[in-house]
Amino acid sequence: MNADSRTVPRRAPGSGTGPLPTPPRRAVVPLGLFAAVAGAFAYVGAVDPNEPGHYPVCPLYALTGLYCPGCGGLRGAHALVHGDLPAALRDNAPGVAACLGFAVLWVVWTVRAARGRPLRIGLGPAHLWTAGALLLVFTIIRNLPFGGWLHP
Repeated sequence: MNADSRTVPRRAPGSGTGPLPTPPRRAVVPLGLFAAVAGAFAYVGAVDPNEPGHYPVCPLYALTGLYCPGCGGLRGAHALVHGDLPAALRDNAPGVAACLGFAVLWVVWTVRAARGRPLRIGLGPAHLWTAGALLLVFTIIRNLPFGGWLHP
């Protein structure tokens, strides 16, 4: 090891002059994704999807009058941004569950990336089929006469 290959320790924040610590380079992608998702949620929080004309209509609903599993997702996200969890669950409960799942997955990914470890998701075919079946049942029930409480 020569003198040029040594690492110079950084000073702790607030302990004097010198560069502040930056996030590890491997955490840049999770932080960039967080910035994009935060920007999208900020936009949906600022532009109310409950007012007509701000967002396009769901193509399935426009053509058939049937609600897809994503119908009400923007309204649910808007309600989440404003802290109204009951309204968010009423608008699209699977969307709220997906937001929660994404948040947990993002935190795990960021911590693992900061530690230099890869993210491994152990979802097998059974998990994916189960999620698909639950979304299908949700979609069918919300379009039946007794499923009106699931309409966005």
